[in-house]
Amino acid sequence: MESFVYQDIINHEKKHWWFKARREILEQVLKELPLSNNPKILEIGCGTGGNLSMLNNHGSIAAVEMDEFAVDYAKNKFSNVKRGSLPNNIPFKEKFDLICMFDVLEHIEEDKLSIQTLKKFLKPDGILLITVPAYQWLYGTHDKLLHHKRRYTLNQLESILSEYTTLKKSYFNTFLFPLVILSRIIDKFTPSKNSIGYDIPNLSLIHI
Repeated sequence: MESFVYQDIINHEKKHWWFKARREILEQVLKELPLSNNPKILEIGCGTGGNLSMLNNHGSIAAVEMDEFAVDYAKNKFSNVKRGSLPNNIPFKEKFDLICMFDVLEHIEEDKLSIQTLKKFLKPDGILLITVPAYQWLYGTHDKLLHHKRRYTLNQLESILSEYTTLKKSYFNTFLFPLVILSRIIDKFTPSKNSIGYDIPNLSLIHI
């Protein structure tokens, strides 16, 4: 991602409605998962660590992030954050009960290989929880600044998760869909060059 994006995330991730709403959705999903007591949880692409406190409520956490600045910042919150990346550089040897990727897969060129790699780090009954932005036709300035390779439909996401058993899949933020369409139309005519645009609604996918 662009270097200024991480600072922008730091400025927004605690109080901005987009981050807060997503955490509330994910918190509810986590409460419903069939996890063991004190499960081992790994977040892939933790960024500056905005989700780590939430995940820490549900188990023992570890995290991976590729950006050096973001790793150093996240370590101020939780020590078990290491620098790494998919598909071939996950700096942990143990297996986890739950692996989370929140809006990360769309940044990775080799998305299917990355999903296959993660299976090596899951326990036999482990769970993979993923969110991604939805629909390629909504791709805009926001995606470019965040270096997104693509957006997904449910069918496209399922096709690269064929080795996994699906527990739940759905779109979310769908109530904002009319605003999403309007924001993308406006973006085509007046694209922002210096903001990641979290005030722009976003349609997303969740898959477990």
